[in-house]
Amino acid sequence: MNILMICPQFPDTFWSYKHALAFVGKQATFPPLGLLTVAGLLPAQWNKRLIDVNTRKLRDRDLAWADCVFITGMVVQKSSAHGIIARCKKAGLKVVAGGPLFTMEHEAFDDVDHFILNEAEITLPEFLTDLENNRARRVYATEGFAEMRDSPPPAWDLVDMKRYQGMGIQYSRGCPFNCDFCNITSLLGRRVRTKSADQVIAELDGMYAAGWRRGNVFFVDDNFIGNKHHLKSELLPRLIAWRKDRPGITFLTEASINLADDAELMGLMVEAGFDTVFIGIETPEEAGLAECSKTQNEHRDLVQDVKIIQRAGLQVQGGFIVGFDSDQPSVFQRQIEFIQKSGIVTAMVGLLQAPRGTALYQRMEKAGRLRGAASGDNVEGTTNIVPLMDFERLLAGYRNILNHIYDPRHYYERIRTLLREYHPRKRRCLPSRSDLLALFRSIYRLGILGRERAQYWKLVLWASFRRPDLFATAITLAIAGYHCRKVCELHVH
Repeated sequence: MNILMICPQFPDTFWSYKHALAFVGKQATFPPLGLLTVAGLLPAQWNKRLIDVNTRKLRDRDLAWADCVFITGMVVQKSSAHGIIARCKKAGLKVVAGGPLFTMEHEAFDDVDHFILNEAEITLPEFLTDLENNRARRVYATEGFAEMRDSPPPAWDLVDMKRYQGMGIQYSRGCPFNCDFCNITSLLGRRVRTKSADQVIAELDGMYAAGWRRGNVFFVDDNFIGNKHHLKSELLPRLIAWRKDRPGITFLTEASINLADDAELMGLMVEAGFDTVFIGIETPEEAGLAECSKTQNEHRDLVQDVKIIQRAGLQVQGGFIVGFDSDQPSVFQRQIEFIQKSGIVTAMVGLLQAPRGTALYQRMEKAGRLRGAASGDNVEGTTNIVPLMDFERLLAGYRNILNHIYDPRHYYERIRTLLREYHPRKRRCLPSRSDLLALFRSIYRLGILGRERAQYWKLVLWASFRRPDLFATAITLAIAGYHCRKVCELHVH
């Protein structure tokens, strides 16, 4: 069979980095790791092609080649997925769909022939057996969770690596915490399941052999430090050894704030090549944290925790939410003050949404406060719940946060706050052609044409004299800020 694997379009959000990617000549941030993993589960004799519509158009001749289409996606890709599925059906192709979007909302896709829901390591083999015997059902689902040792390595040969800013890899699934607005535990459970260190190293070797010799590798785990013992004793020592001859590779991931409590773990992560970590801060208000069951963030000095992590050598990116029932009008200024004081440069602020499968969704449904499905896009200024605060007041406060923190003066001030605290491990490689291209484009677009040009040159001079070792980081963050401002202009004003 000829299998066409399609990744739908991501809209223009904070996470797309669309406007920043233009500086480095890339089309997308990361390839679709889910589809690459599924490719490893399909029969070896099948022919497979990957079309990521974030990097190139889906052409009629692609559809003409295929016998069947496999599609996956996140909720934020819903609109694009509908259009692609309609086009595939018009071409007479069978469509097989799986992944988070379809696991949560498969009833919204009437044209899909077969749904492979939950974790494909369990549900896909059963579908393939039934397909071979001409008895394939429409829906394959399971309440069980796969063991990560059963997950195949991604099919890197399907990827045109030069189109991407970074690569992705998965070490674990599941999260020990149970925040009520988060659907990770409903999708992947609370038991943290990990791959062996041998599996991870083999996947990295495959990625490296396929041509990824320099750049970011994103450990896509929802909480990388969910199993600290295995990290410290098995994986991180192996990563440290692996990177000794590969200094051009750096890692980033997601973790919980209790990372700040473990100096040994932070030290090992930095030595292994991690330099960035995304953390869900959500809110500085204790009442909001208690309301959403964010127990790991409660009763802490969150600003100090962020600074501890930054001083250890990990840049903190942060997720923030407004719209909790307990939020008062003062929360907007509190969020601004926290973000500025902490030096979290990349601050992703969204209105509270209730994804299906979450405790929040069930609570809002019971209270009659749901209005449709969550969009998955936390920057567009919408919510699928009826907030207790007047919505216009909530929206105005939310817009004020974004307009403030991504105003050039405040944004560049935050870069300097981070650079004063941030002490990453020194890199042992010279700038790449892509790095130099980004620098020259930033000089033209930000330093000459941009409305932030005064702040840009002030940062360039400051970093050159005060933190020359972090000059490249300063330019990277300036470019990221340009993207975030463009997104704010699209959604917020």
